[in-house]
Parts: sequence; structure tokens; C-alpha cells
Amino acid sequence: MKNRTAEALPLTRTPTPALAPKRRRNLLQLREDIAGYAFISPMLIGLLVFTLFPILASFFLSFTNWNFVSGFSKTKFVGLDNFLRLFKDDIFLKSLENNLILMLVVPITLAISLVLAVLIDQKIFFKDLFKVVYFIPYISSIVAVAIVFQVLLHPSYGPINQVLMSLGMEDPPKWLGDTDYALYCVMGLMIWVNIGYNMIIFMAGLQSIPKDLYEAAEIDGASKLRQFFRITLPLLSPTTFFLLVTGIIGSFKVFDLIAVLTNGGPANSTTVVVYRLYETAFVNLQSGYASSMAIVLLFCVLLVTLIQWYGQKKWVNY
Repeated sequence: MKNRTAEALPLTRTPTPALAPKRRRNLLQLREDIAGYAFISPMLIGLLVFTLFPILASFFLSFTNWNFVSGFSKTKFVGLDNFLRLFKDDIFLKSLENNLILMLVVPITLAISLVLAVLIDQKIFFKDLFKVVYFIPYISSIVAVAIVFQVLLHPSYGPINQVLMSLGMEDPPKWLGDTDYALYCVMGLMIWVNIGYNMIIFMAGLQSIPKDLYEAAEIDGASKLRQFFRITLPLLSPTTFFLLVTGIIGSFKVFDLIAVLTNGGPANSTTVVVYRLYETAFVNLQSGYASSMAIVLLFCVLLVTLIQWYGQKKWVNY
């Protein structure tokens, strides 16, 4: 009778000792994953809402004739008409040309910043003071900087032209009021503002270069100039590549400086794509057409970045 009762009872399995630690590890891993996603969720939500969603929305709107005042109910699909219209728009083509010219700011800034970084990195007096002096323009308000330069470059009462006239120049340049000089004035201001940031990054890269390499080069009789080209430049190539990519992307995004300094003038000589996009969307209320400009700008930045990414394999030493 006892044997039959024992046979009728269901058999219960107890977890083997080997499975219990594995379950605990999985539970611990799940908790860590949840905590990790919780920490990155604010940044992830911001990326989705403020970056990915606007890109997708701009891509959709670029095929429509729409403005944000009329509402989505009056959205009209026009296909590729906006893109075809872009390449017949003289102002847009001029702004794209100006953006390509502004890319020259990046290598010039890198060259000046690298020379300053190498000089200041030597054993000189007031090293920290020089760092602060060169870095102040970068952290200053670009609006304030632009207004100061407007005063300095005023064609009639500016200090620069007053000095030139006192030296005997009867007809000094009009600077920001001259179509031949305005864009170069903007480029000069961009270089002056960005030198400090690039210099600090280069100095951080110089600190990572082993001093033993320079000592060995001196023993072999290498000059300072040869050490610069054979040691400093190759070992700073990752830093240079980083500053080159971010600098060119930044040159395509310049807006505040143009808006305060020149408003795209004179005669659209300083208009860039972002400023033209702003005028089209918020002044002329052509949001669909402005979205097509944004898409073209996006592909231009991607193309330039991809070219740099594949080109860096030949000159960047990691």
C-alpha cells in the first residue's frame, strides 16, 4: 500500500546546484542592463527627438510644398521639384560655393594652432597666460565678438581704416561692405575664434608623445625641424584628423556669425547654406524648399566626411 501511494505522488525536481548560480548571474546581468539603459535614456530620447526625427521629417518635407503656418492639412506633394529648383537657384549655388571656400579656414587654423601649440609647449614663461589669452575668443559670445569686429571694420569710422588713412591711404577697403573682401573678413574672424580651441587640443596631444623619442633623435643629430616633421606631425595625426573632421563639419554649420556680422551681404557674398535655409524657411515661409536645402547640406557633409575617413588610412598613424 505504501509503495502504491509513493508511486501516485508526482515527482518534484529540485534545482541542481549548477543552475542556481547561472540564474543569479542572468538576473544580475538583467538588472545591470536595465540600469544602463535608464542612465542613457535621457541622451537616447534627446537623440531621437531632436536629431533623428528632424532628419526624417526634413527628408519627408523636402518632397512637399509646405510651410509651418498653413498646417499639415495643406501639404502638397511635389516630388523632386524642390531639388530641381535648387540647382537653378543662383543664391543657393552661391551659398554652396561660399561654404566650400569657408572650408579653407580649417587647414589654415590647424596650421597656426599647431605652430602655437609647439611653441607654447616649450619651457617658456607665462605659459598658462598664453593658453588663456588664445582660448578666450573661443569661449566668448560670438554675438559680442561679431559686434566688436563690426566696429573695427566699419568702412568710415572703424579704427582699422582710420589708421590706414592716417598712414596715407586715401581709399581704404570697405571690408564688410565690399563684395571682394567681406567673405575673407568672415574667414579671418573664424580663424581667430577657433585658434585657441585647436591649440589646446594639440597641446593635449603633444603631452602624449614620449620624450624619449626626441632625446633619441637629438643623439642621432636630428634638428628641431626634422624632429617636428618626423616625430611630432606623425604622432599628432590622430589629433589632426579629429580636428579636421569636426572643423569642416563646423564650417558647414556656421550661422550665428553670418547672421550678426553681415546678414549674408553685401549682394549675398557671405551667404552660406544654413543662413539661406533660415531665410527660406522662416522669412519666406517655404519650409518644403528649405528642407530640400537641408538634405543637400546633409549629403554634402556626409560626402566630405566619408572622403576624409577613407583618406585618413594613408596618413593617420594610430
